[in-house]
Amino acid sequence: MNIAQLREDTPGCKEKTHFNNAGAALPPAPVLKAMQHYLQEEALNGGYETAARNAEYVDCFYGAAAAMLNTKAANIAFTSSATNSFARALSCIPFQQGDVVVIANEDYSSNQLAFLSLQQRFGIQLLRAASLPAGGVDVADMEKLIRQHRPRLVSLTHIPTNTGLIQPVAAIGKICRELDILYLLDACQSVGQMPLDVEEIGCDFLCATMRKFLRGPRGAGFLYVSDRILERNWFPLYIDMYGATWTEKDSFQPEAGAKRFQDWEQSYALLAGSYEAIQYALDIGLDKIAARNKALCKSLRDGLQQIPRIHLLDKGAKQSSIITMSIEDADPQWLMMTLRERDINTSVSSRVGALIDFDSKGVKSALRLSPHYYNTEEETQLLLSALAEILKK
Repeated sequence: MNIAQLREDTPGCKEKTHFNNAGAALPPAPVLKAMQHYLQEEALNGGYETAARNAEYVDCFYGAAAAMLNTKAANIAFTSSATNSFARALSCIPFQQGDVVVIANEDYSSNQLAFLSLQQRFGIQLLRAASLPAGGVDVADMEKLIRQHRPRLVSLTHIPTNTGLIQPVAAIGKICRELDILYLLDACQSVGQMPLDVEEIGCDFLCATMRKFLRGPRGAGFLYVSDRILERNWFPLYIDMYGATWTEKDSFQPEAGAKRFQDWEQSYALLAGSYEAIQYALDIGLDKIAARNKALCKSLRDGLQQIPRIHLLDKGAKQSSIITMSIEDADPQWLMMTLRERDINTSVSSRVGALIDFDSKGVKSALRLSPHYYNTEEETQLLLSALAEILKK
């Protein structure tokens, strides 16, 4: 991996030391150029006309996303975010009162809220599998709940946004496939950070965003939908004329593939940037990206453990490129802002986004660091030195 070239491709590297890739990564030049060129063409030629002229290029997005997940282009829908993808997937499931949904304590807060809303409005029963003392979902307990209750849906967040653990998603997928249970995976923090294979994972839906480790634009995401969902002719509750054809006065026909989950109105400039971001990651190689991230995070975690007053919060047998910590007698928000004054970007996770996890850890907020492959060892040392200096005061 040519780190110097990757950083040359990334204009933001000249301005900031960016350790907030789990929030929004710095995009590479091809992503910026694709969006700028597309918007410029729209301004000169019109939106519809530009879409028609660039249809073949824009359509490359679906093939690239499919290649990244080991699936087909027909199984991919372009959306505005991972949360939007999640909602569209949920809306196609014909929930009935009393249906059981099994999730984990560590699942993303927006997903927890979606299920709580379904519980209040439609009377579903929400069950959370236990967590292991060492961190992460207890697979045995989740399997017990699945076998006992035969839920309508199992949902899991691959890498929780508030903690660095990697959930054993393929082990859960195997159980769901054996029992013919629907399986929804939130991969918003894992896509672009490591290789993903939907066949190996065994999920029916996979939700992703572009702005995080894929280094794509904000306001863009995608949804993977399995063949068995498409073959059941399920479609989102609020389908529009992009996803279906109005065939008779009181009937319609959904699109054959996952595009039935898309809307007519979408940002083609963001779609173009998203294609370039995925292709950029594929050209580097997700195996290489994962290995580089693992090395960077080990160095950073080792260094953080040497700084007084810092307490690492992450658990789990496997850990990701998200590192969270509490700071003795210091507010993480203050520390984030102090680092920002030195042109070092980090972020803060709060209890409202991780209520169960943070209560179990006895913290109200945490400083979150999220390195990515274009970060350097020198930047790691810069961050560690800044933290040590600030916390001495």
